[in-house]
Amino acid sequence: MGRILLLAVFCAVPALAGAQEPLAPAAAPQSATEAAPLPDIGKLLLDVERNQKAAEAARKDYTYHVHFEQTELDGKGNVKKTTVTDSESVTINGVRVDRVVARDGKPLTAEEAAKESERIDKEVAKDKERREKREGKGQETDSRGDQIISASRILELGTFSNPRRVELDGRSTIVADYAGDPNAKTRQTAEGVIRDLVGTVWIDEKGRALVRAEGHFRNDYKIGGGLVADVRKDSSFSARFVRINDEVWLPAAIEGQGRVRVLLVSGFNGRIHMTASDYRKFRTNSTIVSSSDAIAPDAKPALGP
Repeated sequence: MGRILLLAVFCAVPALAGAQEPLAPAAAPQSATEAAPLPDIGKLLLDVERNQKAAEAARKDYTYHVHFEQTELDGKGNVKKTTVTDSESVTINGVRVDRVVARDGKPLTAEEAAKESERIDKEVAKDKERREKREGKGQETDSRGDQIISASRILELGTFSNPRRVELDGRSTIVADYAGDPNAKTRQTAEGVIRDLVGTVWIDEKGRALVRAEGHFRNDYKIGGGLVADVRKDSSFSARFVRINDEVWLPAAIEGQGRVRVLLVSGFNGRIHMTASDYRKFRTNSTIVSSSDAIAPDAKPALGP
């Protein structure tokens, strides 16, 4: 169920919420960059959108390790269950997938690995078919066939305010707060995510790329009147991205917590934590990239030299 919160993160970027960065004291000397006029947020978002499209080909050439932890809580807030998976994220036939290589720190058995390969094959075929069908109708999608919300629509669904310039990881970064408009009319289900959020985004000024976002739902968010999915008010999440080989920004970490119900039968109340590491440049069209099956004590793959 934590995957629903992950979906919310990617649907919402770059309209998410979080704490503001502190402004520099008025008496502090300004560098030339800090003194420069702030860019127009609308134009900045359009630049981010264009760069994301241009960088998609570069992202397909990379694989990386994904460590995912999901903690479920009971009604009193006590830990009920914790599950851990380790996967390899890779693009196959244009579809981004995570192939599980270990669960709870233990490598998959040969039988489990075979089942996982079957699952990946089915997932790729299904997502590719959905993507081609929607693109055939002129709809813009991501690699998995989910519709993409354009920057122009994000600007129509809410308002950015309080732009400021900060230094993040040694780079000039533009920070802006976002508040969705609860009265905005949506055209697709995912737009409801944007409309019901408040938040903050960090955009690399030189690279024109989203590098950080944090957010929470201002109200209960429902899909299909709650029959398909129901995300409770104040469910929150954050995402960070890292620049690799000075050519592409890839996920670094995702956090989420909240209460989710799916199809009235499956529910989740707790926290999720995802970290990415071991970024490698590789390209594949139909073959799943496999890492060493050895899992180190930190639950990450112990790859050879």
